[in-house]
Amino acid sequence: MTMRTWTITVSAAAALAACGAPDEAAEETGPASAAYRVETVAEGLEYPWSLAFLPGGDMLVTEKPGRLRLIMDGALRDEPIAGTPDVFYESQGGLLEVALAPDYADTGVVYLSYAAGGPDANATALYRARFDGETLSGGETVWTAEPTKDTAVHYGGKIGFLADGTLLLTLGDGFEYREEAQRLDSHLGTIVRLNPDGTAPADNPFTGDPNALPEIWSWGHRNVQGLVVDDASDRVWAHEHGPRGGDELNLIEAGANYGWPVVTAGVDYSGARISPFEDHEEQGYAAPEREWVPSIAPSGMALYDGELFPDWRGDFFIGALAGRALHRVDMENGAAVGEEVLLGDLGERIRDVRVGPDGALYVLTDAENGRVLRIVPDA
Repeated sequence: MTMRTWTITVSAAAALAACGAPDEAAEETGPASAAYRVETVAEGLEYPWSLAFLPGGDMLVTEKPGRLRLIMDGALRDEPIAGTPDVFYESQGGLLEVALAPDYADTGVVYLSYAAGGPDANATALYRARFDGETLSGGETVWTAEPTKDTAVHYGGKIGFLADGTLLLTLGDGFEYREEAQRLDSHLGTIVRLNPDGTAPADNPFTGDPNALPEIWSWGHRNVQGLVVDDASDRVWAHEHGPRGGDELNLIEAGANYGWPVVTAGVDYSGARISPFEDHEEQGYAAPEREWVPSIAPSGMALYDGELFPDWRGDFFIGALAGRALHRVDMENGAAVGEEVLLGDLGERIRDVRVGPDGALYVLTDAENGRVLRIVPDA
């Protein structure tokens, strides 16, 4: 594998910004908690959005214009993988997440989330196909959010698999449709739980409610673009974009309402107040574990469970688009107790982050010439 590397020289002391006050942005106030170096695995990716590891360590990477790429033996193959769905590529829309089914080794099934439709009517959709190492086959769209919208933003799109064989898919509020996040007859601003074929599980929290869509798992979200299913603790975590301020890290519970737009720590992009309410619990909504003011624009999230950085085990790593960095959220007993900002010197928008089978951290940079970066200890 040919890589370009550079080294960040740091000490072993932790530099953690306090998480207690919601109006404090994370800052790297001192030396980082581990010495690491950053390697370039691949470049030349056009706005890469998501990364998934194949058995053996090869990678699938989505490009927002609609291409699925294969990194094999450390090299980006020239030709995109055939068999992807037609996507609506505009603004934040396009080809989004790639995720391997839990039984991928036996079935070859992969899932893709994407923006389907066109400028006047589009929605987040879920696509399922089989990958044979070269192409996708048997592809079908198994689920599409309702209603459609005429904006090209706030798609959500993250996929996670639960231990019972169902999957979660995150949805955004469509930006101009934020009130939909407080309606159970709309998928906008929700996280849905689906069977592998796209049908709604019979034990979803709103099954049987004639005024609710049966796929909804949680609601009151703005635009969820980070999702982690922690099998060890049987917990689901997600983060979502706020407007100007008010990004959130949430513990996701079935049936819970997370308050958007009734309660938020952010304001509108014009500076106008969205809501007079900032305290979720006072208003009867699920409270975030962490809020960011000003916004970092979180994107992608991984729970570190590798061996290369033992001091980081159990912590979350979150990409930051506006913050142009990688955030480590120090977790203890299910609570965020501190935060550290990494890769700030790169000045790159971080779109996705994953833990590789080798225990390294892999991140995608959000750019026309996007890269896959690998973070390893600096021996």
